[in-house]
Amino acid sequence: MYEERIGTVMRNLERRDLSQMLVCDPRSIQYLTGAYVEPGERFLGLALVADRKPVLLLNELFSAPQSIPCDVRGYKDTDDPIALAVGLFDPAQPLGCDKNLAARFLIPLMERGAASGFVLASDVVDDARAHKSAEERDLMRAASRTNDAAMARFKELARAGATEAEVAGQLEGIYRELGAQGHSFAPIVSFGANAADPHHEPDGTRLAAGDVVLFDVGCRQGEYCADMTRTFFFGEPTPKQREVYETVRRANEAAQRAVAPGVRFCDIDRAAREVIEEAGYGPYFTHRLGHQIGLDVHEPGDVSAAHDAPVEAGMCFSIEPGIYLPGEFGVRIEDLVIVTENGCEVLNEYPHELEVLS
Repeated sequence: MYEERIGTVMRNLERRDLSQMLVCDPRSIQYLTGAYVEPGERFLGLALVADRKPVLLLNELFSAPQSIPCDVRGYKDTDDPIALAVGLFDPAQPLGCDKNLAARFLIPLMERGAASGFVLASDVVDDARAHKSAEERDLMRAASRTNDAAMARFKELARAGATEAEVAGQLEGIYRELGAQGHSFAPIVSFGANAADPHHEPDGTRLAAGDVVLFDVGCRQGEYCADMTRTFFFGEPTPKQREVYETVRRANEAAQRAVAPGVRFCDIDRAAREVIEEAGYGPYFTHRLGHQIGLDVHEPGDVSAAHDAPVEAGMCFSIEPGIYLPGEFGVRIEDLVIVTENGCEVLNEYPHELEVLS
């Protein structure tokens, strides 16, 4: 599996007229080798060079699986990892670098003439990661099933007087009970007017009658990420709240219907945005429609008006339209989808219908 992934990246490199690359993103290294290391301030790099076996440079404080499909070269804290890295590349050829190569490592590589030039080439790995294998799709399904089950329990935590922070603090325990490794990102729990802030951080706000209750949550399971948002009502919603909720629901479902191979990301965004604009809430849908997801919760390639590439079978991304009315409330409904040969598979089964909590 890993040899095949490395082969895909090397072919992508060749199409960029590159023959060598330094990969430093820990999740990309995991994708290509099966070894996941969070190096902190230490250097971590996978050297990919045409017609050579890949080499993983990592500090000896960390370990790699025995079956890793590359040579592993360890170094001590007293060693110079940049000197080791320089020797892995052809100085007469340009070097592809990924977005995680920190300036504290990149500049010394440049100063020591590791390559004839340095090219941002994250896309050669990102494009490979964007197309999920059958195994990856199964892992994404499993993580989303857990997220569905967790959402059914999360809503029970919404009781009068509870604070957002108190509720948020209980979510990880539920995920772990359900078999997940924990959060895939810091959860968003928003009550009332706080839900009008798409990235609100849970605080001491207490739940009161008439509030919306928004959960934007995800777990990591089998190393793959889930992400889902549902908005509930604590007490009977007002007519305006119902109107906004139903508008967002229709926008979500319109975007899902638009997904198929060859359809552009921007057209999927437009399908949702048109529904919200026609209802008169266009200015209050303030973010892109979605993002790709996999080993990272946010992967390159967003679903937005600025992304005019076509979607392809095997891609997985979120669809999360929202309406945010400052000082009043906000509504967001988010699902993950996998592009199929003739449409899409929605990974989340938790219902879209308006739900009142009591």
